[in-house]
Amino acid sequence: MKSKKLSLPYIAWMLVFTMIPLVMIGITAFKDRQGNFSLEPFANAFGYSGVFFKSLWIALLSTLICLVLAYPLAYLLTRMKKSSQNLIQMLLMIPMWMNFLLRIYAWVILLQKNGPLDTALSLLGIHGTYIGNTGAVVVGMVYEYLPFMVLPIYTVMSKIDTGLIEAAQDLGSNGAQVFGRVIFPLSLPGVISGITMVFVPSASTFLVSQYLGGTDDIMIGDVIDKIFWTDSNTGSAISLVLMVFIFVFLVIMNLFGDEEAIA
Repeated sequence: MKSKKLSLPYIAWMLVFTMIPLVMIGITAFKDRQGNFSLEPFANAFGYSGVFFKSLWIALLSTLICLVLAYPLAYLLTRMKKSSQNLIQMLLMIPMWMNFLLRIYAWVILLQKNGPLDTALSLLGIHGTYIGNTGAVVVGMVYEYLPFMVLPIYTVMSKIDTGLIEAAQDLGSNGAQVFGRVIFPLSLPGVISGITMVFVPSASTFLVSQYLGGTDDIMIGDVIDKIFWTDSNTGSAISLVLMVFIFVFLVIMNLFGDEEAIA
C-alpha cells in the first residue's frame, strides 16, 4: 500500500504531462480547421509518406551502425579493469551533459567546407563535400545516440556469470564458440534494449537533418515541427501515425525480449 502511495506523484505527472497531451493530439488529428470531424488531416499526412519512410530508413541505418560500433566496445569494456571501465563510461557520458543543439553545431563546424575535416583531408589530396547530405545526417545521429546503445549492452554483459564462460571453455569450446553460444545469446536483452533506445528517438528526431542534411534529407520530425504551427490538425495526424508505428515497433521488440527471457 505504501509503495502505491509513493507512485501517485509519478502517475499524476504522467497523466498531466503525457497522457492528456496525447489525447489532445489524437482529438486534433480527427478534426479539420473548423473543428469538425474529418479524416482530411490523415489524407494530408500520407502526402508525406516519402519523408516518413526515408526517416525510418535513416533511423534504421543509424541504429545498425550504432550496434556495430557499440557491441565490440561494450564487450571490450567488460574485459577492462574497473577503473578503466569507469573512465570510458564517463567519456561516453560527458558529451550528453552538453546541449543537444550545441553538439550539432560542433559537427557543423567539423564538416563544413574549409572546416577542420575538409582542411585535413585536402592536405592529403582528398576533396569532397562532407555536409549537406544523408551521410552527414547519419554521422550526427550515430554520434548523438551511440551511448544509448553502448550502456544497455555493457550493463547486461557485465552481469554475465563468468562461471558459464569458464564451463564452456572447460568443455572444449574455443573463443568463437564461447562467444556464439554463451556471450552473444546472454547479451541479447541488452542489444534489444539498445536498439529500442536508439531507433525510437532517431525516427522522431528533428534539427539534425536541418543542420547537417541537404534539401532532400528532411526528416518527419522536422516536418511535424514546421507544419504544426500552420496546420496543427495535419501535424497531429502525422504525429499520431508516427506514434502508432513506434508503438508497434516497441511491441515487436518486447516480444523478442520476452522470448529471450523464456529461453
